[in-house]
Amino acid sequence: MSCFQVRTDLALEARESIERTEEEIRGVRVEEETKEDIQVHITKVVIETKNGARAMNKPMGNYITLEAPAMQEADDGYHREISEELARQVRSLIPDADEEQSVLVVGLGNREVTADALGPGVVDNLFITRHIVREYGKAAYNKERMNVVSSIVPGVMAATGMETAEIVRGVISQTEPDLVIVVDALAARSTKRLNRTIQITDTGIHPGSGVGNHRNGLTEESLGVPVIAIGVPTVVDAGTIVSDALEKLVQESGEGVENLKTDCLHTMTELNNMYVTGKDVDEVIKRLSFTISEALNIALEL
Repeated sequence: MSCFQVRTDLALEARESIERTEEEIRGVRVEEETKEDIQVHITKVVIETKNGARAMNKPMGNYITLEAPAMQEADDGYHREISEELARQVRSLIPDADEEQSVLVVGLGNREVTADALGPGVVDNLFITRHIVREYGKAAYNKERMNVVSSIVPGVMAATGMETAEIVRGVISQTEPDLVIVVDALAARSTKRLNRTIQITDTGIHPGSGVGNHRNGLTEESLGVPVIAIGVPTVVDAGTIVSDALEKLVQESGEGVENLKTDCLHTMTELNNMYVTGKDVDEVIKRLSFTISEALNIALEL
């Protein structure tokens, strides 16, 4: 199945898919940690060199992945323990995290498509302070030090006629934030990571890249300020599901089904433009939105 290209936004999965020796992917460092008390597995992929970036097909930088199967399950507290861990990881990527900053949170996605509505849902639940601080000062919150938080949901190009990057650059030129945090839905390589994995990176994001709809990137180079991207895979390529099933069949049945695998390649290419999500995506997106927004509220509190 080497001619079938699997699409993923997760650096962790890109690392897993590279079937090479350690010497050939020199410049990529992987650190893993499991927190049994909250059932979260944390993987940090650091791409340190240009050779590593080429091998991974990802920009140089830090990629932190939180795998938490419990995120799939309903919880009255919207998984507060995961929010707290996510907040710690986000703060680890914020430059000068203990200093007062102006932060712009960008919720990418389309409200009309449930699986793509994660970004707008997160923004809806954020603690926004910029307008109050500008009008009444920090005394309105009875604080001497605090981050100033603003947000925007730029929508999609089909509705606005503008690139997301154009809108965000315009907002940045007027509000002059010190940091931009972008939240978006991603695409996964594996169904087991659907809706239960969170990726944080300091390399920014290219909206729509997970589903092959490449738009101008939101990065520090393009926006002029540090960018942290947070994403959750909410869809998986339909061709990936077929590929995984066939690989498993080949492993279990041997060479007898090799011809079947070859015959399916054309069908899988057609499936490459189809994406699948869970039947309970409405409830899942609502729950994930609360979990991530609460993490940002915690991370941005001084």
